[in-house]
Amino acid sequence: MTEPFSILLIGSGGREHALAWAIAKSPLCARLFIAPGNPGTAQHGENRPDLPVSDHAAVAAFCKAEKVGLVVVGPEAPLVAGLVDDLQAAGIPAFGPTKAAAQLEGSKGFTKDLCAERGIPTAAFARFTELEPALAYLSARGAPIVVKADGLAAGKGVTVAETLPEAEAAVRAILDGSEGGALVIEECLFGEEASFFALCDGTRAVPIGTAQDHKRVHDGDRGPNTGGMGAYSPASIVTPAIAEAVMTRIIAPTLEGMAAKGTPFSGILYAGLMLTSEGPKLIEYNTRFGDPEAQVLMPRLTGDLVPALLAAAKGDLSGVDIGFDPHRAALTVVMAAQGYPGAVRRGTEIRGAEAAGAEGIVVFQAGTRRDGERLLADGGRVLAVTALGASVREAKDRAYAAVRRIDWPDGFFRTDIGGREVAREEAASGD
Repeated sequence: MTEPFSILLIGSGGREHALAWAIAKSPLCARLFIAPGNPGTAQHGENRPDLPVSDHAAVAAFCKAEKVGLVVVGPEAPLVAGLVDDLQAAGIPAFGPTKAAAQLEGSKGFTKDLCAERGIPTAAFARFTELEPALAYLSARGAPIVVKADGLAAGKGVTVAETLPEAEAAVRAILDGSEGGALVIEECLFGEEASFFALCDGTRAVPIGTAQDHKRVHDGDRGPNTGGMGAYSPASIVTPAIAEAVMTRIIAPTLEGMAAKGTPFSGILYAGLMLTSEGPKLIEYNTRFGDPEAQVLMPRLTGDLVPALLAAAKGDLSGVDIGFDPHRAALTVVMAAQGYPGAVRRGTEIRGAEAAGAEGIVVFQAGTRRDGERLLADGGRVLAVTALGASVREAKDRAYAAVRRIDWPDGFFRTDIGGREVAREEAASGD
């Protein structure tokens, strides 16, 4: 039995609060540091806002001074910046992909090229760095069509254009603006979206759950894309047969392709899928736990998360069984500041967030800060109110009841999270 050790978690969002909540429960976690953390993560460990995450040498020095036995990198930006590479070079186990492997999220063009090389089902596409060829391609293809900034965009760099003028405006915003100067234009796939998560060690992949996110800011999937306004797990639309197809036709060839390039992938492979009439197709990859998907995956865990993360970091998942309760569903409702995903007002007081928690209900914090005893909003997505239930319907009812116990007049939320899944449950039960 491995002796307990110190763990450093990188990040400050709702995902990191959910990870801190799960990691702190492990008998292997002697001490948990979170850099920079938020008021929610402080409930489970020691926040270190003084540790500059972008200074990789400083992070490595901190780990050695505090005898950290595992670093868990939550957000995508430090992964793409190569934090895992520098920690590994210093002899510190780190969970997450290397800089080269993180290109699966950091460059949509890289991923599309890998799909083409390995025969991974995805939308037809073309890559552009110059305006006129991109506009000519749009004109030839017509709408609807999808325009994606090549680099990281916090879940908001995608435009599903219903008209050519909308598509042209998106192309101009990327190639004439500051979103990286490169883009991918894709055919518009039709079907239902789902998220599929696999824990990877470079050669092996272990499926660890499914979820469905709600990207649009308003009810009925209207308005601009966001980082995510809510989610639920599991996603029943990902049947065992579909899950097997995802593992064999998408995840496995991805790992094989990355290993063949000399950049094996270790960490969380989060496949955004479109379930089309031709079978599941890859929309895009993320190379870390999703947010708000982590908030519905972590409460469904039946096993210890830490040994699985450590095994992946050390490159050997053989024998690892990370279990989720098949009889429990989870649903989270994101409470955001008015104006999100645009400019938001900061500093408004939130009352009752702690009191809203109960057995099977967790209020994960993201964009918050403390002012003495007061909890204040300090970002766009502020809270993720999560509930467990025997069904998605029960989890939904419990989550929204908790939302109503929170007094925050300056916040808003969608009222239809999980609605499609509840309708499926009712149809299956004959209600």
